[in-house]
Amino acid sequence: MSPRLINAVIFDFGGVLASNGRPTDFTRRFPGHDAAALQRALMGDSTIDSDHPWHRLERGEITMAETRAHNHSALAELGIEMPPMPSSEQSSAPVFSFEPNAPVVQLVHDLREAGIKRGVLTNNVRELREVWRAMLPFEELFDDIVDSHEVGMRKPNPQIYQLALARLDASAATTAFLDDLAANVEAAAGVGMIGIVVDEDPRDAVAEVRRLAGL
Repeated sequence: MSPRLINAVIFDFGGVLASNGRPTDFTRRFPGHDAAALQRALMGDSTIDSDHPWHRLERGEITMAETRAHNHSALAELGIEMPPMPSSEQSSAPVFSFEPNAPVVQLVHDLREAGIKRGVLTNNVRELREVWRAMLPFEELFDDIVDSHEVGMRKPNPQIYQLALARLDASAATTAFLDDLAANVEAAAGVGMIGIVVDEDPRDAVAEVRRLAGL
């Protein structure tokens, strides 16, 4: 067994604990268009925390409906028509479904058995809180959850990483952070955490955490 180099692991939600929810899932709704331009228009620059409507939505400052109105205009400037949101037959409310990322969820269980602290740090929105929280027994599996819209901050703001560490009572140097966006991982490394990018195939990231945890 290898030595234990970490005492805590903090997970992003979309694209990490869930196999979907990556920015590419949004841009794939518009085949034939430049994915990078679409992502900037709809979600802003991922390397900064700005006043882009998507960033404001994730900080809890505006609603999803307000953000969608912006998206209509942003897409129109690119010559793209906004597709209708998926909805149920009984309601016009948006319907979203998140799928557990099985290798990552198994890692969470293994870390729990090994006594390693586990946290969630997600850029998320108020309207989806009940949807993503229903995917797993989060209160059972994790010691703490930092949701951007609840704390008024979002990644890659260094303060939200520091908040997540403080609430876990964890040291940055012995905490691994997993995210699907390189900019968020780089920001975590900037506050001293061990940053790990999770690709669409998460097995390499899972193996690295297992190595660091001595599992």
